[in-house]
Amino acid sequence: MKRIFDYFFRKYLLKKTYMLGLSHILNIRKNYDAISSISDVDYKIYSQFGEDGIIDFILRKLNIEKPKFIEIGVGDYTECNSRFLFETRSAKGLIIDCLENLSSKVSKNLKLWKGDLKIEEIFVNSENIMNILKKNSFQKDVDFFSLDIDGIDYWIIKSLPTKFAKVAVIEYNPIFGHEHEVTVPNIEKFNRSSYHYSNLCYGMSLKALINIMESKGFYFLGSNLRRNNAFFISKEFNKNIFFPNIKISDISENVDCNIRESRGVKGELTYLSGNDRIEKIRDCEIIDLEKNRKIKIKDLFKI
Repeated sequence: MKRIFDYFFRKYLLKKTYMLGLSHILNIRKNYDAISSISDVDYKIYSQFGEDGIIDFILRKLNIEKPKFIEIGVGDYTECNSRFLFETRSAKGLIIDCLENLSSKVSKNLKLWKGDLKIEEIFVNSENIMNILKKNSFQKDVDFFSLDIDGIDYWIIKSLPTKFAKVAVIEYNPIFGHEHEVTVPNIEKFNRSSYHYSNLCYGMSLKALINIMESKGFYFLGSNLRRNNAFFISKEFNKNIFFPNIKISDISENVDCNIRESRGVKGELTYLSGNDRIEKIRDCEIIDLEKNRKIKIKDLFKI
């Protein structure tokens, strides 16, 4: 009986979340022309933090009504960046994750008949990413791209062609700060918890992300309020025309993140903050992209 109650209560909560979120989005759209920072439209519906609101703002400004999307790192699709697009825009998408029985778990969380959604269960890396996209006919004409795999995100992007989408939202590691252009090594099956038990050494710095995206034909538009996801627009869409009122804050302001998700050796939350986070991973090896070398954090950051 409890299992049945939990099932229907969860369905009710998801429906309520959707309706409240849609109402908020429809109401705030009338203010889009006055927005001066994308964090002003930060709002969570299905996304992990406030990405849903920012994504809607950007797509509306670019007049993209039925986006073709790719999202890499979706879990079971209950909390991700493309779910709201699938639910509201009759979108066509490809989602990729290494979660076991991915198709079964995703199908339990949404009605697949509502849109054209391809599901790929695979451990994505820099060698197979293009084959995955080509196999599913998503190697071109992509409107929205999202990447959040807590690992070798930099190396995935490096393997993509220029202008691989019109809009991209990509996770970075704010703990690495704003001064260094760094990433974790290109390890095929990188695991955040295995690389360091604290879960703090993963991904790339924002500076590394902005520079690699610049080389791919994108400009940086800003980050979410939590300061861990960056938004990029293809240079085909001139900022002065499509986002004239958006003021781009200094990169240092976009790494001021207060998320406290550190773990202890037994997997328990330890809630480290500030410089204690970088100190915890001081012996981890990262790639200094500016000098093309592998180096320990303590040596590069002088700690």
